[in-house]
Amino acid sequence: MRLFGKAAFAAISWLAVLSGGALADKVTIKDITGRDVEVNVPVEHVILGEGRQVYFTAILDRDNPFKRVVGWRDDLPKADPESYAAYLEMYPEIAKLPTFGGMKDGTFDVEQAVALKPDVIIMNIDAKTATEESGYIEKLDKVGIPLVYIDFREKPMENTEASVRIIGKLFGKEDKAEEFVKFRAENIAEVTDALAKSNAPKPLVFIERAGGYSDDCCMSFGDANFGKMVEIAGGVNLAKDIIPGTFGNVNPEQIIASNPDQIIVTGGNWQGYVPGGNWVGVGYGADEKEARRKLDALTKRPAFTDVKAVKDGNVHAIWHQFYNNPYQFVAIQEMAKWLHPDLFADLDPVATFKELHERFLPLDYKSGYFVSLKDGQPE
Repeated sequence: MRLFGKAAFAAISWLAVLSGGALADKVTIKDITGRDVEVNVPVEHVILGEGRQVYFTAILDRDNPFKRVVGWRDDLPKADPESYAAYLEMYPEIAKLPTFGGMKDGTFDVEQAVALKPDVIIMNIDAKTATEESGYIEKLDKVGIPLVYIDFREKPMENTEASVRIIGKLFGKEDKAEEFVKFRAENIAEVTDALAKSNAPKPLVFIERAGGYSDDCCMSFGDANFGKMVEIAGGVNLAKDIIPGTFGNVNPEQIIASNPDQIIVTGGNWQGYVPGGNWVGVGYGADEKEARRKLDALTKRPAFTDVKAVKDGNVHAIWHQFYNNPYQFVAIQEMAKWLHPDLFADLDPVATFKELHERFLPLDYKSGYFVSLKDGQPE
């Protein structure tokens, strides 16, 4: 009986293991920086190095985007309060999730992260330098916690598909990740295929990053992120040869001298960062009339004096967070309509965004992501 008891206990223990962690396979994942990282997949406990990574994890875990999340960075409520509020209403437990500061600003608490015993930490590539300088990777390695880098911000047009596949592999949802990659590629091709067959001239476009966020003018994008998206949408990025990296500034005098045909301002509700600021509050369910009013006010600044885009009403605002998530194809379609209204008269970015929500996301679609001063655009 005693031997049977031991055998039974061993069998029960083995079954328990099989039903838990043993179902995970140790695989080597090449992250977006080229590092080979060993991870037991599918992961069940995840720390999101940025709250806005939920824009994609929600696609993989549509039933509950937070079921694997044991901690996340505290940026979503301030950077995108409307989306946060929508997720909070559906999943009120997220209010109790442990939060972290940023790696770059030195407020990430590695001891807290270790205590949460995550299977993996997913970190944005822009935190790489700070992570390495602090020695966090080595500290995490010692306790068996892998850190994987992804990128939806620095070079999103180059790294989004790889980042989607990395997270898909981590979550054991490779098929869903591939379905999204295909959907994304098809919607970008609707723009690029039409442009390839057209001889339409490319308008000169100035992209202002977070216009009105501060009194300074003007932040913009080099040959990456929104700067690259503008070119895919059939425009010429004014700052392409001015800003050497992804982000930088353009002097007001340069904007006036370049005389852009189109101006696109990225915006969002940044009340949590800059209360009462002049930013254009586009986003999930935003007040489009108020956003348009604030967009018009930005055209009165000296940097836009007598600029062709302002005279012609070709000034637009678009949700800033397209710069940091894999939904960029929606932004590309909307910008293509602004830059080439005749060529893309039948293209419907709103329908594309609605389909994204219906097929992939737990949230219902709400309008408010873009406004324009051009006649016929949302008032």
